[in-house]
Amino acid sequence: MRKTSLVALLLAMPLFYVACSGDEGKKTENNEIASTEVAPEEKIDASENLEAYDPARGEGKFDESNVKVGALDAGMASKGKSISETKCFSCHKASDELLVGPGWKGVSERHTPYWLMNFITNPDAMLDKDPKLQEQLEICLVRMPDQNLEETEAREIVEYMRQNDGVK
Repeated sequence: MRKTSLVALLLAMPLFYVACSGDEGKKTENNEIASTEVAPEEKIDASENLEAYDPARGEGKFDESNVKVGALDAGMASKGKSISETKCFSCHKASDELLVGPGWKGVSERHTPYWLMNFITNPDAMLDKDPKLQEQLEICLVRMPDQNLEETEAREIVEYMRQNDGVK
């Protein structure tokens, strides 16, 4: 039994070595290791990304041309409340109380509807670029996860946020 275990271990060691060797590079046809490092000219300058970031719009495909709001749509707000109860309220409250994430009271007054849509549908990019969100992250210590919401669901949540803030 002991001899069988030793043989199995010796045979498995090369597999562990290959699996755990990382991906510092990949072998080419000539068995040369090709580097996977990014060339300096291909690296993205973070300051360029911040210069292009519009804190009133956020990062994403929504802007004033494709997110129109008027009078409150109670039907959308009702659907948005239902989605929020399922997807959002484990971390947020409708009041201004901090839970895991910040409370929603006043959020539609502080941000444009398209900023909210961009954040709801694209939280990672927004958290990486928005200085105010980065400050909030220091308080909350937890990044908002991407809930993979459809555009209509995000729009319904925004309408619920507006209703929560007293928009008529």
